[in-house]
Amino acid sequence: MTGEAAGRADTAAEAIRALNYATLPAAGTLTGPADVYDVVGALATLTGRLPQILSQLQSFLAGEHAAGRVRIVDGPHTGDPTAALAESDRWLTCAAGAADTLRHALEQAHAALSWTAGPDRS
Repeated sequence: MTGEAAGRADTAAEAIRALNYATLPAAGTLTGPADVYDVVGALATLTGRLPQILSQLQSFLAGEHAAGRVRIVDGPHTGDPTAALAESDRWLTCAAGAADTLRHALEQAHAALSWTAGPDRS
């Protein structure tokens, strides 16, 4: 992986992988409904930040293309960076919309869990 941004994206992906394992029933890391509330809230925040990243990636690619620094060396758009970036732009826009929908759903779940509590252990 090259570059700081790519390394940070990989770190974020690995953090989600670790969270997948941490939330397995056998892991024992969820101790009550409040833990689920906190995890859902953090995931809502995470997904809410994705559209900004995706937009910034699109802007970077547009600038690189305008400067003539994008080549497509293989695949269905070989030699046609305009077509490749148009397709990429379409899918990144779709991903940003999906992330916003996911953020909204997680926020609603988070709100629904606001008043949950575990069993009284007094």
